[in-house]
Amino acid sequence: MSNIFQTLESEAFRKGINPRTKESRAWFRRKASSLGRVNRNQLMKEEPLALKTKFQPGAMAMFFYDPKTKDKLPYYDSFPLVIVVDGADNGFYGLNLHYLPPTLRARFLDGLMDTLTDKKYDENTRFGLSYQYLKRTAKLKYFKPCFKHYLSNNVRSRFAMVPAPEWEIAAFLPTADFQKGSRSKVYKDARGMI
Repeated sequence: MSNIFQTLESEAFRKGINPRTKESRAWFRRKASSLGRVNRNQLMKEEPLALKTKFQPGAMAMFFYDPKTKDKLPYYDSFPLVIVVDGADNGFYGLNLHYLPPTLRARFLDGLMDTLTDKKYDENTRFGLSYQYLKRTAKLKYFKPCFKHYLSNNVRSRFAMVPAPEWEIAAFLPTADFQKGSRSKVYKDARGMI
């Protein structure tokens, strides 16, 4: 399998798509919807993702997850794509972008880009988020269905850290792995929460 990140970046460049713009987020959203299945295990090993055991708040990561309370949940994502908000008891709080339909995810990502710690899009660039900030900022209203508490003991892999230049691509890759519920049910419930 060729590297998804490199393939999509090259195609966007050939089409004259400027990175990190609303136009590029819309393009990646449309392009990702045309992709077939993505091998999650293979994706975790691709460059430019880096496998880590720890992360910083404001980072974006993919990982395998098995919720402690899965028997009580109506559905869950066993391969979350999370923007880490903060540490929490026995784990961390994060925004799992998979819980939003792609059009709302694009809008949410637009709003999140205004919170960046800098515009360099390098290894130090992070989302500057807190739960209080999410609650009081109107353009980030899409956070409600995404905000989750992840327990460290239930993480089933290392964290595949997504570097800042790849956030747009990662956000729209078809990697969600919903258990016990369909994607359409998850998206319907998300719209209801918003």
